[in-house]
Amino acid sequence: MEQDRISTLERLIRQYQASYYNGEAEISDAEFDALWDELRSLDPSNPIFTQVGRDSVDGFPKAAHIIPMGSQEKAANPAEFRAWAEKTAAPSYVVQYKLDGASLELQYEGGRLVRAVSRGDGVIGDDITPNARRMKGVLPRLDVPFTGGVRGEVLMPRSIWKTKYQDKANCRNAANGIMRRKDGLGCEDLELVCYDVSDPSNDTLFTDELEKISWLQGRGFLVTPAKVFTDVDAIIRYREEVAAQREHLPYDIDGLVVKDRKTDMADLRRARPERQIAFKFDLEEAVSILRAVEWSESGSTYTPIGIVDPVRLAGTTVQRANLNNPDMIRALGLKIGSPVRVVKRGEIIPKIEGLALSAMDNIDPDTLKDIDLPKLCGTCGTALVDSGTRLYCPNLQCPKRIHHRIEKWISVLDIREFGDKLLQRLYESGRLTRIADLYSLTEEELSAMDRMGELSAKKVIRHLRTPRTLTLSAFIAGFDFDGVGELIMERVTGAGYNTLEKLRSATVEDLSRIFGLGEITARTIVEGLVETKDDMDAVLATGLISIAPPPSEESQVLRGYSFCFTGELRSMKRSEAEDKIKALGAQAKASVVKDLSF
Repeated sequence: MEQDRISTLERLIRQYQASYYNGEAEISDAEFDALWDELRSLDPSNPIFTQVGRDSVDGFPKAAHIIPMGSQEKAANPAEFRAWAEKTAAPSYVVQYKLDGASLELQYEGGRLVRAVSRGDGVIGDDITPNARRMKGVLPRLDVPFTGGVRGEVLMPRSIWKTKYQDKANCRNAANGIMRRKDGLGCEDLELVCYDVSDPSNDTLFTDELEKISWLQGRGFLVTPAKVFTDVDAIIRYREEVAAQREHLPYDIDGLVVKDRKTDMADLRRARPERQIAFKFDLEEAVSILRAVEWSESGSTYTPIGIVDPVRLAGTTVQRANLNNPDMIRALGLKIGSPVRVVKRGEIIPKIEGLALSAMDNIDPDTLKDIDLPKLCGTCGTALVDSGTRLYCPNLQCPKRIHHRIEKWISVLDIREFGDKLLQRLYESGRLTRIADLYSLTEEELSAMDRMGELSAKKVIRHLRTPRTLTLSAFIAGFDFDGVGELIMERVTGAGYNTLEKLRSATVEDLSRIFGLGEITARTIVEGLVETKDDMDAVLATGLISIAPPPSEESQVLRGYSFCFTGELRSMKRSEAEDKIKALGAQAKASVVKDLSF
């Protein structure tokens, strides 16, 4: 019986390793770890522990790694980490983020990039050089005649995933799929963050793990932060600090990598190096049962929220999990009663990433029920449209849609004194039927509202009457086209549609040609411009809102820099400061992140 179980575990681990490395994970990390630990307890010397999962796909040339790309041992809790540290007994450790992406090795000859090789089986991988050259952080030439390999993780920033790839379960799956596309489509949405470098002809060139990071930074590579520790307890405390802060990072991490600071090339050539370990965060994935689906309304869009049996994730009890859209429900094959993988990676609302295949044997198929989609708009009664990626009300005059648009405009202009209750009363009274109506409001009208004092009314009117110049991207985003925010509009304006006139003259076919946009988003923009034309013109006619002219190359003096504004500013609001630095070519960040300029 025990040997049968070992054989079953071997088969399952190989199957799930293959799907994981190809960006199509069938089970959660927690479920995989449980299988792995069970096999290790039954057969500690099983050959599978010295093998590496394979991510290779047909269609790409194959290439050998400069140094075999092994897998890391893991510690799931402080006790396991202490045991490893006692065995290793290193004088000092270098600690880095454990990046949750896809491994890649850049190979240089004389300072020139010649190959970019995926993990593969750890020895041979796919040569995806054309795709890699399109990624941020991949340097085609170095400032030194280096010959050797640079290791990194291919990542998709959360901001990109949220705006363009939510049909994929997570950033890792999206990045894995894109980097293996034969046409390279979408690779410019990926970033390579580096953590290691080696020279196969000279094992003594790099003898210190921290010096490697400094060398990579000096060449211009994006790197993961690295800290030096001599105390094991301090590393455990640092893990807790990073776990608490990781939701503010631009990309996903799932733990720390702890290495002996002294580089040991012989150890690095092992399938599983012994002098480094992945110190993972507390469980952020769990298996639960999908009991119901509720539909959250935001403007004209209906978003499914799964109701699951309570599970503990990252220190909190979770009963609600995002399902994104109808296509996700269909793609995952979800039904009421299905065992599901619930994941929390820093999001306020966790999400369901798939069926928990390991629990399916315990489910009676006859007890499962289909998930019903709402048929009619709860506000106006119009039949909803299921486009796959969205379930929405198509009625342009739906009261909820108009209300949400005004709410979005107030948010874009950052008028904090204009609260939800005030907006609701003005809307219900019929005083606000479009955005332009905001600019004809008077202090007397607002003061007459319940609980609206004269001072507050003055503040609201003062903000509304203060002239503002918005970028075209912010202006369009304020009119709340479904799924079209500033990031997408910046892509559109960057493609040459940088005035309202040019944008209005564009067709669906024109905008569809913009790399990464797609026909659905293009149609949303074109139809939205027609729908809101009168309101846009009326807003501009007030003279209080204007659109900034297209920036010239000479005016982009802050291009390449990023800013994060926190707290209260003396001379202007944060949104105004962000508009100003964007007009000069800089990026505005919502939180303090790695590589922030100011």
